[in-house]
Amino acid sequence: MGDEKQPATPDLWVGGAAVYRGLLDRAAQEALLGEVRAVVRAAPLFSPDTPYGKPMSVRMTSAGRYGWYSDRTGYRYADRHPSGADWPPIPQGALAVWRRVTAAARGPECCLVNFYGEGARMGLHQDRDEADFSWPVVSISLGDEGLFRIGGTTRRDKTQSVWLQSGDVVVLGGAARLAYHGVDRIRFGSSTLLRDGGRINLTLRVVD
Repeated sequence: MGDEKQPATPDLWVGGAAVYRGLLDRAAQEALLGEVRAVVRAAPLFSPDTPYGKPMSVRMTSAGRYGWYSDRTGYRYADRHPSGADWPPIPQGALAVWRRVTAAARGPECCLVNFYGEGARMGLHQDRDEADFSWPVVSISLGDEGLFRIGGTTRRDKTQSVWLQSGDVVVLGGAARLAYHGVDRIRFGSSTLLRDGGRINLTLRVVD
């Protein structure tokens, strides 16, 4: 990792999103996974409901000044875990990725941690609960491969898909910042990073 002033060069572009293949090597993945486990110990994973009353298939938690939250009253950021505890600090390994792939003058205020078990998915959605969409969203994949799908700024726009592997990083910025995106499925057991299988996705965001 490093603190380069110029962001790294993407390996490919998918639907306007920059994809960095294998930005984190195995050692860096293991180090970041250790930090994520510390986050989960301080702020355990929970299963949120959508505003429509349907439970999400992913389990989640957060780190940073804010955590992302969902229940029947809507999608929003909260300053505390559902238990009432403060969110733990964002992992240093995740902050290093942010610095490497963005030229952003601000650091992220939220690191959303999504855990995909066998059969879990994430429907197409926009990241639009933030105050200023000029800041990018950075996504880090750890563990099993996930089929990432991205479209345009309306649900009817054509979509493209790419399999993301452990250590890959995606940046949604510019015209792609409000693109609809999701994870259609994972290849459970395709990675040996997580002993019992599954995929972890870390999403870094500027909130205010």
